[in-house]
Amino acid sequence: MELPRFPLALFLFELILSFMSSLQEIKEERLRKRDMLVAAGMEPYAAKTEKTHDIKTVLTDFDALSGDEVELCIAGRIMSLRRHGGSAFADIFDGTGKIQVFLSRDAIGKKLFDLLSDAIDPGDFIEVKGVPFLTKRGAEAIAVSDWRVLTKALNAIPAEHFGIKDEDERYRKRYLDLVLSPEQREIFEKKAQFWEVTRQFMKGHGFLEVETPTLEITTGGAEARPFATHHNDFDIDVYLRISVGELWQKRLMAAGYPKTFEIGRVYRNEGTSPEHLQEFTNMEFYWAYANYENGMELVKDLYRTVAKEVFGTTTFTTRGHTFDLSDEWVLIDYVEEIKKQTSIDILTASKTEMEAKLQELGVKYEGSNKERLTDTLWKFCRKNIAGPAFLVNHPVLVAPLAKKQAGKETVEMFQPIIAGSEVGRGYSELNDPVDQEGRFLAQQKLIEAGDEEAMMPDFEFVEMLEYGMPPTCGFGFGERLFAFLMDKPLRETQLFPLMRPKN
Repeated sequence: MELPRFPLALFLFELILSFMSSLQEIKEERLRKRDMLVAAGMEPYAAKTEKTHDIKTVLTDFDALSGDEVELCIAGRIMSLRRHGGSAFADIFDGTGKIQVFLSRDAIGKKLFDLLSDAIDPGDFIEVKGVPFLTKRGAEAIAVSDWRVLTKALNAIPAEHFGIKDEDERYRKRYLDLVLSPEQREIFEKKAQFWEVTRQFMKGHGFLEVETPTLEITTGGAEARPFATHHNDFDIDVYLRISVGELWQKRLMAAGYPKTFEIGRVYRNEGTSPEHLQEFTNMEFYWAYANYENGMELVKDLYRTVAKEVFGTTTFTTRGHTFDLSDEWVLIDYVEEIKKQTSIDILTASKTEMEAKLQELGVKYEGSNKERLTDTLWKFCRKNIAGPAFLVNHPVLVAPLAKKQAGKETVEMFQPIIAGSEVGRGYSELNDPVDQEGRFLAQQKLIEAGDEEAMMPDFEFVEMLEYGMPPTCGFGFGERLFAFLMDKPLRETQLFPLMRPKN
């Protein structure tokens, strides 16, 4: 093949122009076909359908429906269309299933058959009436007696066999990705089941589902950089929440509710990775008169229940780790595990020693305060743990809201660990107002020193604690757990992840 004599950039530019011209020609052709439908007296964008059955029901009850020879009506998108002289076969998909329909000139009449041949394309939505029958090859199908267009598509959808290969394009055109990929559809059906099983588990254990604010004056319950906006009516700056109402649900414990939970969206203005996004769903529960040990038992039961009911198994292989949630969950000591893997005792080591160790390990880190250095050392160590396990005995400085263990500089906190990462966090909640105020003041110093992820103090919350909050266990986990069990990047398990605008 002779290479073009002009520069590659110009060649690519002309190739793109040719492609865009081809797309425009397809659109103009389909507009012409739309006008053809109008001229034939058929509305190309119908307001309703006479559908009597979804395709899943037809396939499930096929023997009974075909035996009765009752005419039914289905509607859906044409995924493929094949014409052979005076007959045509089309595959119709309605979101519940796909079925073949058979149209013949003799059965529907020359006018309707010719209109179908001349004006209908794959991607169009149609309604067909007919009776179920088995083809010569034993395939379930519908012999059509009448049809009507519901929506004329002006752009051609990709062929099912090829789908959309470009990842960026798949996310931008998720509506096509889901039409073309049963595997992608299954992810989101499982995700809906994941949260429904979680919801029913919590309700079954006596927890009340609540709703707490998503706009906050101070972001409480986690350490993360928030999204900020302005409330025009009050003329104040507010933040999108970074936890599912932790400080609000604790107020409900003081109000006398013994068990509450919430499933909702949270927002963190942080980096993107296979395990991190800026917007995602979390669940948090709060349980009065319980501690972190009670919480661990409940969480273990919750995770096993979700695994069995959603995935049909407790054994998973994720990110190079294999684990079984039905196994014994070992307890891993935060301080001792870091010491074992790095020889650093985070309770006594200086910042200089911790920085030197991170440099020796080749680990990048941000910030030079001891809290950030400690957290970075732990993140290096966790990747070697398959789980299932509970991480316990965290140092106070990484858990500003957790109750201290008596006489120690560690807290009553637990985190489920699978596949080298935390997939949840819980603790015996700090209910000492004096201790809580002191920890908030320490976080305030971190903020003033430039730490954008330090926790914002909430002194109205401290005032609530002064009125008294019972001993409480709190716990939260997010859709990262679902992504891990699916062995998919977090972005792949979101229907519409945030995308940069096209230039």
